[in-house]
Amino acid sequence: MSEEHGNLIKSPKQLVVMVFASFFVPLIIIAFLMVYVGSGKKTGADAEAAAEAANQLIKPVALLDFKDASGPKVFKTGEEIYKQACASCHASGAAGAPKFGDAGGWSARLGRGYDGLMSSLVKGKGAMPARGGTSPSDISDYELGRAVVYLAASAGGKFAEPKAPEVKAEAKAEAK
Repeated sequence: MSEEHGNLIKSPKQLVVMVFASFFVPLIIIAFLMVYVGSGKKTGADAEAAAEAANQLIKPVALLDFKDASGPKVFKTGEEIYKQACASCHASGAAGAPKFGDAGGWSARLGRGYDGLMSSLVKGKGAMPARGGTSPSDISDYELGRAVVYLAASAGGKFAEPKAPEVKAEAKAEAK
């Protein structure tokens, strides 16, 4: 019989060295690779742009807006309502929606006046669902009216801001 295929490890000392080498040598190589990859220069706008891109990727999809049911109602501005509910279609012109600031697209609609636009918004028109897809418990008619004024103003319309609804007597007493 020949000794060609004998054991490579012949003593306990060789065994300890092989275990050590097989565990720590790959770790050392990985550490050197991490240092090499991470040593690239990251300066100026590129680093800031990369950080901003990373923040955009990990930001939450939606934000929760908790409201105190016993507190007074705080109404959102027309711009806030536009960004929350209207911009998804009116910013891009999706499904035939007139774009924000496009005077040509809004001219015929502005001719119907504030009440006509509010009626179309509350009942829905074309691909736009009733109330723009919002719930009356989330966005009041007053806030929708403010959004209509904001959208119309972007296209050259000059509608007056709607009147704020009356605060209930109970809420006034609690506020004091």
